[in-house]
Amino acid sequence: MNNVKLSRRLGLLLEQIPHGSKLADIGSDHALLPLAAVQTGRAVSAIAGEVNPGPYRAAERAVQDAGLRGLISVRRGDGLAVLRQEEADCITIAGMGGALIASILNRGRAEGKLAGVRTLLLQPNVGEDILRRWLLDNGWVLTAEALLEEDGKRYEVLSAVPEDLEAGITNESLYAAAAQAGGERPYGMETLLIMGPWLIRQRGPVFAAKWQEEVSKLERILESLSRSELESAGSKRAEIKAQIREITEVLACLPKDKL
Repeated sequence: MNNVKLSRRLGLLLEQIPHGSKLADIGSDHALLPLAAVQTGRAVSAIAGEVNPGPYRAAERAVQDAGLRGLISVRRGDGLAVLRQEEADCITIAGMGGALIASILNRGRAEGKLAGVRTLLLQPNVGEDILRRWLLDNGWVLTAEALLEEDGKRYEVLSAVPEDLEAGITNESLYAAAAQAGGERPYGMETLLIMGPWLIRQRGPVFAAKWQEEVSKLERILESLSRSELESAGSKRAEIKAQIREITEVLACLPKDKL
């Protein structure tokens, strides 16, 4: 049984799966992550959920070829509909937009599919702030964030656990500590949700490159709006200027070797 070779993005997700998990990978494509999780002992069992027929059949073949049909169940269905209640304690959802992932979690929560889940590992392609808001609004606390670049694209991996007041794992403490990283002018909540309460403290070179690029995009939009005579353009310009100012202030605090 050969171990699966993962991309750096999926490898980072694998590293965040707690040892001994009962894993459910939603939108599993070719079931690479469930295969690697079981082969490395990260997961004692896994469910590979896939809604599209082509990837579903590919996942079935991959699991069969690996001789792991007894440990990995490949299921076709939409989102968390492939799960029974309390069947998984770790859920991974990767390679989708943040809004889509949030809608999958919303539907699953309403159907009781998040009962017994101790870890959410999410990798949105866009809309990371949407997921941070969802986690905050639904009693999940970010325990880690990672940002990496692979093949010219940047990916964020968000790890979250249920809020636990007794253990002191709360959103209040997370965001209060992150805000103080701003120094004399603490970071506002909106800035933390957009840029990430952990990432804004780690401030690596990929983080710097991402947000410098974002400032350039906003400046181009601002230039375009300056030529508009619409009344709404004025308020939009003020909003974008505020965004640029916030991001620039965060970047100004970065060590020079990370710029």
